[in-house]
Amino acid sequence: MKKTYHLCLSAGNEVMFRDLEDYNRGFNCFALSLYKTGSTGLVESFMSTHTHQLVQTTDPDELMYNFRLPYSMYFNHKYHRSGKLGEQVHFTLDVVGYHHMVAAASYVLRNCLHHGVAPIPYAYPHCSVNAIFRKEMGKFLDEPILPARSIPRFIGRRAECPSNYIMNESGVFLRESVLDIPQVENLFVTPRSFNYYMSRKSGEEWDAEQKKDGNGAAPINLLSIEKGVGMHDVEKMIIFENGKVDYKKVSDIDLCTELDQLARERYGRHSVYQLTDNEKIRIASELYHARHLNKVQIQRCLAML
Repeated sequence: MKKTYHLCLSAGNEVMFRDLEDYNRGFNCFALSLYKTGSTGLVESFMSTHTHQLVQTTDPDELMYNFRLPYSMYFNHKYHRSGKLGEQVHFTLDVVGYHHMVAAASYVLRNCLHHGVAPIPYAYPHCSVNAIFRKEMGKFLDEPILPARSIPRFIGRRAECPSNYIMNESGVFLRESVLDIPQVENLFVTPRSFNYYMSRKSGEEWDAEQKKDGNGAAPINLLSIEKGVGMHDVEKMIIFENGKVDYKKVSDIDLCTELDQLARERYGRHSVYQLTDNEKIRIASELYHARHLNKVQIQRCLAML
């Protein structure tokens, strides 16, 4: 019997998705893991250093294994990296009851706010928020669909793909064709209600609401959702949620793309993973002193592990 889980895979201080291709491939691997394990995907969010997924499955460990293994193989091959990508054990949280599910889905979809990478959930492209009540909220598909024969280029020729999965020309499956969007929409009932939850502030009201489920389960909140990330700072996340952040700052995806290009052009390497420690230190010093970038961001984008 399927149960509902919140899953989180974190790479700690390493970047898991360095460019747009990586984000797309990551979601594709997740989509295929759902199909391979007979699981149902509800909502997800892919951040540069970790992922959040709300799923219904009989075996969350098998689902995560089938997601992370092919993605790790792709990532290691692309960046000439070796070893396991991500933490040793992914984080799993049981989700029980209607209000539990609403809270879990809302926190996953609003994850970009809590990490200060977007001012509103709808501005973040690497999650399923814009697939929910799409037409009702005035969001229409406008990117051409990729012919089925071209899909293997973006998932690997040996990967099994169901016929109902649709991919756009950017090389990523449409979330509407992969996830159970009707179930999520029924969860939030109306577009207005969904929009309310996407803008609702964190607080004790969430905990009180979940007590209505009457199952004795601990409430889902920022602390429990982000527990699997391993580098969360709830107080800082609340500040970000309130919009007190510079959204014009250099993003991880922009910095990683720039650094991998620098590794190729200046040092003749495939990526930052092939740079020596001294070369990384030299680049980090340049970025910090010339552009005043955040030290922690520099270190993770340079894979200074």
